[in-house]
Amino acid sequence: MFIEKGYRRALLTDVGKDLGLSHGVLYRYVESKEALFELALVYAMDPEAISAVPVPLATPPKGRALDLVRAWAADRARFPLLEAAARDDAGDTAAELAGIVGECYAFVERNRRVLALIERSAFDIPELYDFYFGGLRAAYISQLAGYLWRRTEAGLLRPVPDAIAAARFITESIAWFGWHRKADPGSSMISDEQARQTVRELLLAAFVCSSDDATTASAASELPGTHTRGGVVPPASHLREFLRASSSHAR
Repeated sequence: MFIEKGYRRALLTDVGKDLGLSHGVLYRYVESKEALFELALVYAMDPEAISAVPVPLATPPKGRALDLVRAWAADRARFPLLEAAARDDAGDTAAELAGIVGECYAFVERNRRVLALIERSAFDIPELYDFYFGGLRAAYISQLAGYLWRRTEAGLLRPVPDAIAAARFITESIAWFGWHRKADPGSSMISDEQARQTVRELLLAAFVCSSDDATTASAASELPGTHTRGGVVPPASHLREFLRASSSHAR
């Protein structure tokens, strides 16, 4: 119900009707909508943890939802391959990018329910919006964009017009195939493995250099407004602008 309607529009009466329970019976499990939202978060993050939740679940203190999401992110939203690529010199760039794409895809696919719950509800909970859209997601995109820019500057990835847009292209491709595809009845014929392989192969084909890319890079460097090697917009000031915009939109 929270994913379908968002936090503000979801009502306990709606949940009761959906479950076939009366309003009174529902209150045997949760004291309020805030408690129900906490229960939904706990279940989405770890279904087995629901057995340890006391019932009726008391109304949580203000900020409890954000605390739960922060703890979940600290434990689950880890991307060691991207972090290592940001620190180290490149070896096999194709294998490196394949690993980065794979770990992001695995995270999205494994956590798609909690991501859907957080994203849909965050529009009604400002502090959650700030943390998720202006913090967690923006930080990942900026780190990925920085990686793409460095490898392109080194001539190891194909030139792109904008590093932030390229990073979003990667994350949105992963999000659709690893998450949103599940809700699209027109995509039911695509298996999970086919989706993973398609995203991996097409992203590698899009970004990893081939022997023909020297000519492309030379031509791209002559485009108006792209004066760096490979024609990629440097991310330093651009990333600051992106993060500033993300933060302002979160308010």
